[in-house]
Amino acid sequence: MKVLVVGSGGREHALAWKIAGSSRVDRVLAVPGSVAMQQVAECFPALAAGDLDAVVELACNEAVDLVVVGPEDPLAAGLADRLREAGIATFGPSQAAARLEASKAFAKDFMRRHGIPTAAYGTFEDLESALAHVRKLAGPCVVKADGLAAGKGVVMCETLAEAERALREMMGERRFGDAGERVVIEEWLRGEEASYYAVSDGSNIVTLAAAQDHKRALDGDRGENTGGMGAYSPAPVVSETVEKRVLERIIHPTIRGMAADGHPYTGVLFVGLMIDAEGDPYVVEFNVRFGDPETQPLMLRMDGDIVPMLLGAAHGGLDATAGVAWGDAAVCVVMASMGYPRSYETGKPISGLAEAESDDAVVVFHAGTQTDGAGGFATKGGRVLGVTARGASVKEARDRAYAAVARIGFEGACYRGDIAFRALER
Repeated sequence: MKVLVVGSGGREHALAWKIAGSSRVDRVLAVPGSVAMQQVAECFPALAAGDLDAVVELACNEAVDLVVVGPEDPLAAGLADRLREAGIATFGPSQAAARLEASKAFAKDFMRRHGIPTAAYGTFEDLESALAHVRKLAGPCVVKADGLAAGKGVVMCETLAEAERALREMMGERRFGDAGERVVIEEWLRGEEASYYAVSDGSNIVTLAAAQDHKRALDGDRGENTGGMGAYSPAPVVSETVEKRVLERIIHPTIRGMAADGHPYTGVLFVGLMIDAEGDPYVVEFNVRFGDPETQPLMLRMDGDIVPMLLGAAHGGLDATAGVAWGDAAVCVVMASMGYPRSYETGKPISGLAEAESDDAVVVFHAGTQTDGAGGFATKGGRVLGVTARGASVKEARDRAYAAVARIGFEGACYRGDIAFRALER
């Protein structure tokens, strides 16, 4: 069969890599893909993931059997709907269901209606009202751009000054463009974050392994929010008891609620969680696609064939008893360009990739690279590489990942040195 992966980042590289390993798949295509993804897929760099007409036309012309949509923007624009209308099986939610991620206000209102635990919040469409609200709170809060902002539209504000600055950047200076026209201001939840995944065909679910992302730019969870500086799986904070609560209080009510609201949810539901000291889970955010960089350790850790699960969700009739198996542990360390998540330079030659992958337990997924013109790679984005390793334990996987990172070099390379620290502290 033929599978088309939509996207070009580290998440899509990992998905294409895993799908290419399926005995059911003869050919993997990618739009637009990347130079690195050419090792596992036929790429179409002249096409854009957000060009819905072009993606649908390619899928039809190539008679693909399944489309897997990686990023959230095409889903929010209705790509899955367009593909299904053309008779193409698609892994990803409808435009209506994708509002769980595309609008923070929609998601918060949905959770309130369906009794799903989340932080108290307020929604604001003008700067002065939002400023008045944070002044009334006069303490820690979280300011979120309502729309899609590539994972960077969330600001953890410990002081009133930080909250005012975040609001002025979002609503006044339009740092995130239209995404910040409306904001959600939440109470600051205390606890430990985790990422939980469930695949659904609209009614049935298959649960995946839990992971933990590291959003802040600097060690010790300091600095600005980013798209993610590293991740690992499993996440010890998601114990058997916690997982049961997540399923009962969040996953099942969400799938039932979306169906009841007339928008059955198909694809992967990625829930950002806060687990409090009592082990009670709260939704920090919904995402309607695989996470980045969590997908990288999940794909490396996953044993068996991912394609039957993707097809089951796309076609309906997902077998809830046929989940994939999981290896012991995997860790991803993101190597980023200096200045990320704000301004950064590109075009820096990268060395040491072959040496890093000389360890069979290491795979380097490319998030933002380009050819250097001499057969190698150079930097192209803020997040450049996801250096990912598998091991018998989180510690072993982490040590392998950092050993591989030490073999890779490019000017201005930045990365956190404490990925998976919470797991190692337990």
